[in-house]
Amino acid sequence: MIQLNNINKTYRIGEFDVHALRNVSLEIPDGEFTAIMGPSGSGKSTLLHILGLLDTPDKGSYRLQGKEVSSLSGEKLAALRNEYLGFIFQMFNLLPKLNAKENVALPLVYSPDPGNRNSSAPDELLKRVGLGDRINHNPNELSGGQKQRVAIARALVKNPKVLLADEPTGNLDSVSAGEILKTLHELNDSGITVIMVTHEKILAEKANRIIKLLDGRIVSDEYTSAKPPKRISDSAEITEGPEVHGFALYRIRNYFIQAMKSLFSNKVRSLLSILGILIGVAAVIAMLAMGTGAKEDMKKSFASLGSNLLTVRPNWRKFHRGAVESGSITKFTIADAEAIRKIPSVKRVSPNVSGRGQAVYGNRNWSTRVTGVTPDYAYIRAAEPTEGRFFSKTETLTRSKIALLGKTVATELFEDEDPIGEYIKINRINFRVIGILPEKGATGWRDRDDEIVIPLNTAMYRLMGKKFVDYIDVEVSDENEIETVREEIRELIVMRHNIPADKEDSIEVRNMAEIREAVSSMVKTFSWLLGSIAFISLLVGGIGIMNIMLVSVTERTREIGLRKAIGANNRDILLQFVIESVVICLAGGILGILLGIGISLGLAEIAGWVLKVSAGSVILAFFFSMGIGLFFGLWPARKASLLNPIDALRYE
Repeated sequence: MIQLNNINKTYRIGEFDVHALRNVSLEIPDGEFTAIMGPSGSGKSTLLHILGLLDTPDKGSYRLQGKEVSSLSGEKLAALRNEYLGFIFQMFNLLPKLNAKENVALPLVYSPDPGNRNSSAPDELLKRVGLGDRINHNPNELSGGQKQRVAIARALVKNPKVLLADEPTGNLDSVSAGEILKTLHELNDSGITVIMVTHEKILAEKANRIIKLLDGRIVSDEYTSAKPPKRISDSAEITEGPEVHGFALYRIRNYFIQAMKSLFSNKVRSLLSILGILIGVAAVIAMLAMGTGAKEDMKKSFASLGSNLLTVRPNWRKFHRGAVESGSITKFTIADAEAIRKIPSVKRVSPNVSGRGQAVYGNRNWSTRVTGVTPDYAYIRAAEPTEGRFFSKTETLTRSKIALLGKTVATELFEDEDPIGEYIKINRINFRVIGILPEKGATGWRDRDDEIVIPLNTAMYRLMGKKFVDYIDVEVSDENEIETVREEIRELIVMRHNIPADKEDSIEVRNMAEIREAVSSMVKTFSWLLGSIAFISLLVGGIGIMNIMLVSVTERTREIGLRKAIGANNRDILLQFVIESVVICLAGGILGILLGIGISLGLAEIAGWVLKVSAGSVILAFFFSMGIGLFFGLWPARKASLLNPIDALRYE
């Protein structure tokens, strides 16, 4: 079964070399019950660890069933530990959050055999060791002897060829120790090779063979009885070692189950980790919804202003800076508007005047903005009425006293009444309401629905007493001709008003498309700023996960050592910890999406903001959170996977 030839093992402690084993050679046949004895520091535990493939020798040969195993890879050694060896530890090494059955079944998680066809049922094994009534009990509900029996059942679940026991009765009372020793004899009688490390001579004498070590050397090797070991095989050679299925789906499922058990066993820590990602994802979605909503609102606002629009007005900004003398500001007339109408590519023109007016209906009154326009205004500014009609060119020329009300004005004056056909007073002059303007909403501090529109000539000559128009709206037929028309308008106004070359900047021809692009750029920058802040919070959540996972690795060092001892390889441990991290981010991402959508809807409802949750922002936030989990979970997971099983088991 086992052949050791000139095994040497040296540990480096500080500046000194400690020779744990020196030229150890021995053979252990199938079915033997061997006890290894020696004082502390004699090397007996090191020998057991090498026999159990938990450690590798510096020199020498180790053949297990005829196969040289001292030079195998970590994956092969882990698979051999799972398939051929069973471990019973002095400290039991049961996972506290798993019940007895789950602890016994732990080696099956890392089995290369998908169906565990060569394994025993955990329930049956617990009944076999006398714990049939303790299957669902956690370790803290078991006595020391019962814990060790669970450990024995765990060691037997894969039907091992060799059972390795490290001081199996060291922490037990004499009655429990006797029961454990009896169980080991029964297992040996069934044909399992048992190798036990002990410092008690009475226990060692119960074995068939006693090997004594001193200073890393075998000093005696004696048989205590003539009874030959019961062989269970013909020393069939391990030709290639068991096949390793590192990425098989059934093992991924097992990793996921183990990860979930670990997360549920530390609920508060897991919830805090989820909370960090949840807040980050919710912030990303809410912030991007705010930016997207602002962009949509801006598009809607500019659509209501009209398309391909130029606005001609005096350069009041220059006037207010005192750059020109009083009276030299260019003033526009209706004739200027008619001249602009004749420019090729000009589709519509509407000269406009505006001012404040007091509107009265019955016992209600409202101070609002009054704008005088021509019929083309309805098409240029997308102001075709939702109720009633717009006025005609004839009504404009005849200075008819008719009006269209904005939504705000209609509500303030008429509340739920129908205003069409009713008369209102504007600055004490009667006007008949003929229509309701479409709702346009607010832009910054200005409510664009707080307005009354009347015919241009009525406004200039009957209401406001103006001789000049305040500005002229021009709609261009082709978007590509806007700049050309813009220059032609400027040249036309300069010529008509004889404006000197050094004062041509006293007129201003605004391209609304430029303003739209500027505002769009500003909103886009604002959206990126909000998104960046939210993504930073998500990164902070990821760093929090990394910190918690690093703490988890430290706290679970002995657990990692146990998992490696029963067959887990580096990749198994790596994937399990990565899955834990990704599950945290997955849960945080889903909850964050729901919270982010809820916040967006709440703000839209309560504050009246325009917020729009896009599918792109949800997908981006979700996959970014998953990436955070993978990225920040990889380092702690790799750290856990590289732990040496012996060092991990000894960790305090």
